[in-house]
Amino acid sequence: MEREIRDRVPEYAGADGGDDARGVGRTVSDTVALFVGSADHPDADPRRLTDMYTRLGEQEARQGRSLDALRTALRVSGQIACRRFIKDAYRFGWSRETLGLLTDSLFTLVAQLADAAAQGYAREQDRLATERERCRDRLREALVAEPSPGPDVIAELAAAARWDPPGSVGLVALEAAPPDGGRILPPAVLTGWDSPVPYLVVPDPEGPGQDRLRAALERLGRAAIGPTVPLTRGAVSLRWARHALTLVERGHLPGDAPVRCVDHVTALATLAAEELVGVSARTVLGPLLDLPPTRRRPLAETLLTYLQCGDNAVTAADRLHIHEQTVRYRLRRIAELTGGRFSELDGRLDLMLVLTWLVRSGGTAREAV
Repeated sequence: MEREIRDRVPEYAGADGGDDARGVGRTVSDTVALFVGSADHPDADPRRLTDMYTRLGEQEARQGRSLDALRTALRVSGQIACRRFIKDAYRFGWSRETLGLLTDSLFTLVAQLADAAAQGYAREQDRLATERERCRDRLREALVAEPSPGPDVIAELAAAARWDPPGSVGLVALEAAPPDGGRILPPAVLTGWDSPVPYLVVPDPEGPGQDRLRAALERLGRAAIGPTVPLTRGAVSLRWARHALTLVERGHLPGDAPVRCVDHVTALATLAAEELVGVSARTVLGPLLDLPPTRRRPLAETLLTYLQCGDNAVTAADRLHIHEQTVRYRLRRIAELTGGRFSELDGRLDLMLVLTWLVRSGGTAREAV
């Protein structure tokens, strides 16, 4: 049996004389000894042997193998035993009843041992999965900790979680955690479903294959994708992703698809400093703020777009989907209200930031009066 198992089961070939090789001999010897010892005692307790096979199943799970090798070894041993029974039945003139009793006992024992191995395998897999999830949770928390525990600690946690450290990560903030059936994501993505604001840690978000991830995010509802950062700066990416998600929920950023922070840097920077921008608005915009919102917004929107288009009225009109003459009329109206000071180059960045705040928020928050 031992020779045949080593010939037919590569995992137990034992060419290196390792633990598997030594274990095959002991396992075969113990199994045959119990079978022979129980031949005259049908009620013998096989617990010692089933416990051994339970441990073998656990060992296969820890080594990351399937149960195929162990099942094949049991099947090979049973086949050899059956051939031996048949041969000895002819040699010694056993009755059919004796041969039937032996083969039935053999198949019963093999089934018991296979079940014991399967139970041990399943139990150890559950334990390993639970432990791996705990390791992944610790790793995920370390990646968003501020201050970061450092690259060495992260590398150690990644090894324990069997997570291949990428060159960079991007954090994704979610409006709500999906139901269990909707949490299908690539295994490399670390998930924080139970956080007050659920989030994901995405390895190499700018790398190949991320189109599939964006498609998966669309199924998860509203989401904001933070900037790509080194492993020790995950907290930065998560902070901006959550800020962007807040702006999506307030209607300041589009929410029909996952929002990328890098596509809305001006809006995020402006609205992040909403209090300062708001109280500075009157100093920068002056008479524009005195207009009713229905008149103020088109003018502010036109001026902002005009500045963004490099003072090109034609391009601004195309972007706003209005006539070029409408753009020029609104610009003249703004010049009348402000004395033409918005045509000056100095302070244009401040002006664009305040206009962005006014257009995005409607100018309702913390205006100076």
